[in-house]
Amino acid sequence: MGRPEQDAADRESLTRLQGQRLRAMLAEVLPRNGFYAERFALANLKAADIQTPADLARLPFTTKNELLADQAEHPPYGRVLTYPVERYSRMHQTSGTSGQPLRWLDTPESWSWCLDCWRRIYDIVGIQPDDRLFFPFSFGPFLGFWSAFEEAGRRGLFILAGGGMSSSARLRHLLDHAITVVLCTPTYALRLAEVATEEGIDLASCAVRALIVAGEPGGSVAAVRERIETAWGARVYDHSGMTEAGPLMVECNGQRGGMHALETECIVEVIDPVAGVPVPDGEMGELVLTNLGRWGSPLLRYRTGDLARIESEPCPCGRMEQRLKDGILGRTDDMIHIRGNNLYPSAVEALIRQVPGVAEYRVEVDSSGPLPSLNVEVEPVAAATPAVVVDRVDQVIRDALLFRARVVAVAPGTLPRFEMKARRVVMRPRLQPT
Repeated sequence: MGRPEQDAADRESLTRLQGQRLRAMLAEVLPRNGFYAERFALANLKAADIQTPADLARLPFTTKNELLADQAEHPPYGRVLTYPVERYSRMHQTSGTSGQPLRWLDTPESWSWCLDCWRRIYDIVGIQPDDRLFFPFSFGPFLGFWSAFEEAGRRGLFILAGGGMSSSARLRHLLDHAITVVLCTPTYALRLAEVATEEGIDLASCAVRALIVAGEPGGSVAAVRERIETAWGARVYDHSGMTEAGPLMVECNGQRGGMHALETECIVEVIDPVAGVPVPDGEMGELVLTNLGRWGSPLLRYRTGDLARIESEPCPCGRMEQRLKDGILGRTDDMIHIRGNNLYPSAVEALIRQVPGVAEYRVEVDSSGPLPSLNVEVEPVAAATPAVVVDRVDQVIRDALLFRARVVAVAPGTLPRFEMKARRVVMRPRLQPT
């Protein structure tokens, strides 16, 4: 599949490389792939019509709902497979937190491409041969950190899986085995820090030097990463990937927050979510991805539902790949509408995490009354005074959003803890007239 062994020297050579890889992929995929063969035919296009990344604009977008509908019509895996099903050796599926899980198959070659992406991510982050990696979560059918785990093993690193353990047991393993790098969600990094405090463990003095976090926007939210880095005494690196798209974004060492796209492995677009047209650099829009090496189950112009903005300024690290300023900002379907304010859960978390003493929180958007309201439950840490925490959360929300939320404190241990993606926003819909 012609994987690049090093970064392209400049944008022009990168675009040329993307075109070469795109043409090679389409020549292999079409007409074998039933899903995309049909889409090309409906658009009156042939593989030869797409020569450059710019030519992709002639293709329709691919959406998750279309893929789910295709799998429902052609169970169990749909027609997005380029080869006979016997060629496929891996099956993963999306987490299903926002609806029906999407199943995704990989051939050995496509799975190797996923591992190659992690090879580049580890190189960008600066993983060393003597690093010891810990994966503190249960390995299920979602992609999670599966490819990160296998690539770490492929390059001979010490790897420790933490499935089937309590948080206390995971902390003991982390300390006993002198772990230097932890891979988890931002939420679970905070949860492990909370348990460490309860058990009198000083995480900041342990061997961990870095955390690679993914699954939520928190890794690039300044207040969240600051809290994680303070608790762990370690550097946070944000990462983003999707079961169906692959691991394609990572933060570099040159600039805090935000992520570079692995543009030798994908083509990135940012579009207006409503109009479907490109937005200028610096403006927020929906992230659209075309992967270039996962030929067994490719994605062309895939609307991820993630919101991001492209940073046009050169990065101090010297990489010319496009950088997503502030990482993933939220989801197109997660916007909260409160009294003239349009905001995303990551913005609410950024405010609440500014307040010392908040162990966990939950937000309810109540639309059952005449005007939508925001209700916030905060669970203070044991040493904090609940009334003080409530007042401070109320103040930061009022100062930033110019309206008052209803903020209440709940008893320790009341709110749920999350190992993978957190679901802290609850929607109470408008009452229907009887």
